[in-house]
Amino acid sequence: MKFKADEIASVIQKEIEDFRGQIETNEVGRVLEVGDGIARCHGLSSAMAGEMVEFSNGSNGLVFNLEENSVGIIILGEYLTISEGDEVRTTGKLLSVPVGKSLLGRVVDPLGNPLDGNGPVVTDETRPLETLAPGVAARQPVTEPLQTGIKPIDAMTPVGRGQRELIIGDRKTGKTAIAIDTIINQKDSGVICIYVGCGQRQSNIVNVVETLKEHGAMDYTIVISASASDPAPLQYIAPYAGAAMAEHFMYQGKHTLIVYDDLSKQAVAYRQLSLLMRRPPGREAYPGDIFYCHSRLLERSAKLNDELGAGSMTALPIIETQEGEVSAYIPTNVISITDGQIYLEPDLFFAGVRPAINVGISVSRVGGNAQIKAMKKIAGSLRLDLSSFRELEAFAQLGTDLDKATQSQLDRGYRMVEVLKQRQYEPLHVVDQVISIYAGTKGYFDTIPINKVAKVEKDLLQFIREQKSEVRNTLSDTETLSEDIEEQLKSALKEFLAQCEDVEKETE
Repeated sequence: MKFKADEIASVIQKEIEDFRGQIETNEVGRVLEVGDGIARCHGLSSAMAGEMVEFSNGSNGLVFNLEENSVGIIILGEYLTISEGDEVRTTGKLLSVPVGKSLLGRVVDPLGNPLDGNGPVVTDETRPLETLAPGVAARQPVTEPLQTGIKPIDAMTPVGRGQRELIIGDRKTGKTAIAIDTIINQKDSGVICIYVGCGQRQSNIVNVVETLKEHGAMDYTIVISASASDPAPLQYIAPYAGAAMAEHFMYQGKHTLIVYDDLSKQAVAYRQLSLLMRRPPGREAYPGDIFYCHSRLLERSAKLNDELGAGSMTALPIIETQEGEVSAYIPTNVISITDGQIYLEPDLFFAGVRPAINVGISVSRVGGNAQIKAMKKIAGSLRLDLSSFRELEAFAQLGTDLDKATQSQLDRGYRMVEVLKQRQYEPLHVVDQVISIYAGTKGYFDTIPINKVAKVEKDLLQFIREQKSEVRNTLSDTETLSEDIEEQLKSALKEFLAQCEDVEKETE
């Protein structure tokens, strides 16, 4: 083998020419004190707010407070092995999380580390935890419905793609159930879902994951878990991590749905960090910037304009109230940021009305824009009818004699309440909802005993699917309730009721 000296010389010469001396500069400081998930460090004079730092034990931290002689850092990981005098170095990077398709079907912590035992998350794409929300010019109006599959919501407080609809209520009133039903209902719709469990019991998050798996919803869902046993810093950053993962898909022109369960626990974690950092407390001991903490998170939900790909990010933040106190600090803050709220009432829940939605307080500020035309047509007066029914019901309890018109209004109201009840994890297709609500509002259930309404409604939908599929298909294709379709639906309902009467006679 002969060596060609001139070739070797030319390669070496080129390497020398292309050589650039690269110097990496890292500022190194020392830990002054550490405890409860925070560290105060000295010597990081050029650290930036929100910058990621690295401790000598391998844990990461986030620069939280910039003070005159020290830097306050929240520790994202194991803080028990960090001690006074340990080294801490800056990285010059913002805190980022892994994003992309490889996260679908996975359960991860807020930093993107897998928690489901299915091996590492393989992705080379990352996105900063905090980014600026799209401006007014980058958005377009919310006009596309995001079907939850829950009758009272899709009829009276509809959610559109790009909207932020708050779910608010006391503990154990079915807030998470509504969010999970909505995720299950996105099957085959192309919507990518993200569930952020923040400050929840670990067993609750496990139950959510099992439910999603059972209904085949994990295929298009990412679960971020920051349970009650996790340190406050992880609970605080969990919603932002979820928003970053959703934004990745949104800017690719896809539709996403994100559930923050729940933001009141995140606010408590943020209050804990702020008090430990000696930030001055405000109302209810929350720091002064708690509103900004939630507004910069929820403003990231948007329906982007066509130039940016027309993707959307719909947010369902959850807030837990104490004894129905909607006017407390955090609930009023989040109500003022969101585009409407679904209020769940304990009294209704314990009376067996589930989902326990209080129609009077619940509202959607997008309204009929986020409904298909057929639903908009039949649900127009539903909210008023139910509100007047609730007033009449309270009046009727006084035991006064009622005239015939009032009594018939009461009877129909009781039946509509039955029609709007729905079992958990059984979201309904919007066409089936339209048929049920149409039958209820037009009085087709008036002759049926109240305790049998739910069964008759189920039989009706089965009858339409099996024997009158052409009516359902036409309604599904056009999404409008034209006179022609309405006539077909009326004759189908009459035929069904005639069959019901025949069955009753036979059983007698």
